[in-house]
Amino acid sequence: MQVPNWVGSDVVHLGDHNVPNALMFIEKYAHVPRILLPLTTALRQMDKIEDQTILKYVEDAFGSVEDAKKEVLRDFYRHAFDGSGADNFFDAGSCIDGRLTSAWHWCNELEKKSFYHLFKLIGFVSFDSNLH
Repeated sequence: MQVPNWVGSDVVHLGDHNVPNALMFIEKYAHVPRILLPLTTALRQMDKIEDQTILKYVEDAFGSVEDAKKEVLRDFYRHAFDGSGADNFFDAGSCIDGRLTSAWHWCNELEKKSFYHLFKLIGFVSFDSNLH
């Protein structure tokens, strides 16, 4: 399926109050692993679930571990880059600053997601912690 139009703001920020210089632009990329590493680790942990009670919960709530992972990824890709989380749509921007704002907003909304309890059951603590 093709998206019929651009999702999010069409503003690219560089040299304004959101991203005043190139060094701040580059620094934004340092945040990417702080979001993606815990997320991908949680997805990998789902494949390692051995506790039958947790597996039963996953089957009842999502259908299967694979379906649970798809639900997480569907929600992430649908909402983590949509321009949400900024003070206004103009400040959301479509550059890395705006996308990171949306991604962090998605992270902050995790406890409201249908899969939050599953994340907690597999050992997820936060996006700033280590999940082993």
